[in-house]
Amino acid sequence: MSLNAGFTYRERIARAGATVLEHLARHHPHSDAAQWRARILAGEVDLDGRRPDPDQPLAAGQELVWRRPPWAEPEAELAAPVLYQDGSILAVHKPRGLPTLPGGGFLEHTLIAQVRLAFPGASPMHRLGRETSGLVLFALTPAAGAALQADWRAHRVEKVYRALGSGVCAPDLLEIAAPIGPVPHPWLGTLFAANPSGKPARSRAEVLERRTDTTLFRVAIETGRPHQIRIHLAWAGHPLAGDPLYGPGGLPLPHPALPGDGGYWLHAERLAFRHPDTGRPMELRATPPPELRIAGEDIDGSLD
Repeated sequence: MSLNAGFTYRERIARAGATVLEHLARHHPHSDAAQWRARILAGEVDLDGRRPDPDQPLAAGQELVWRRPPWAEPEAELAAPVLYQDGSILAVHKPRGLPTLPGGGFLEHTLIAQVRLAFPGASPMHRLGRETSGLVLFALTPAAGAALQADWRAHRVEKVYRALGSGVCAPDLLEIAAPIGPVPHPWLGTLFAANPSGKPARSRAEVLERRTDTTLFRVAIETGRPHQIRIHLAWAGHPLAGDPLYGPGGLPLPHPALPGDGGYWLHAERLAFRHPDTGRPMELRATPPPELRIAGEDIDGSLD
């Protein structure tokens, strides 16, 4: 593994009362107090440009900085072929296993970092889970980003996926409207899942192919809640085959798993939207992997 360049995290203290050590351990629990104390004493942490004592009290408005040294990131497929490009928008095909945004030890091995090597101002309009492949749309100008965000909020963007669900689905169509919201999770504190008190969420899952013990679905989502397809298909009785996180009822499984854990097949196949400059209809597609194609389907979507 090669080391990345490290990263500098900055935050403005909102309220006084905690010490430097207490604040870091409380707000960044990926490391415990002993690890944060060692980092402070090693000179990795600054407070208003000076090296603080771990037990120094914080004041509102101060700037706290952690200069994280370079670290070895997990390996990931980095190639993200361009599907469409003009002066305002960019669409790429994200590979399975590559996170869209930094997190969980990933910084440079992310889609946004790879895209910005060639397009420094690119801004993603949405994100896919690490193990979800397919089409991701970027805005290349602030004006394009604002127009696309407005259309996204107004549900004027059509988003279609392919998903491999467990079990054989009897109906040809599932209309799913289970609300999604946070529920308790033993490792994360909370996790988005099916929750009657959550926000409205709507998915339409059409059976494309029934297999021996799985079903290939085409899923259109009207809303974009976190992990919506994984949660909704699980709620409907067909969790994604191999999904270690969500089970029947759209709730977290009892064994330890995290949102980025893999094993399932989910692919963002199609986006339909208005071009942010011209308003003309656009339809972009990303070819599904072989595991998510109908028998006899070619890579261009046609049938032999």
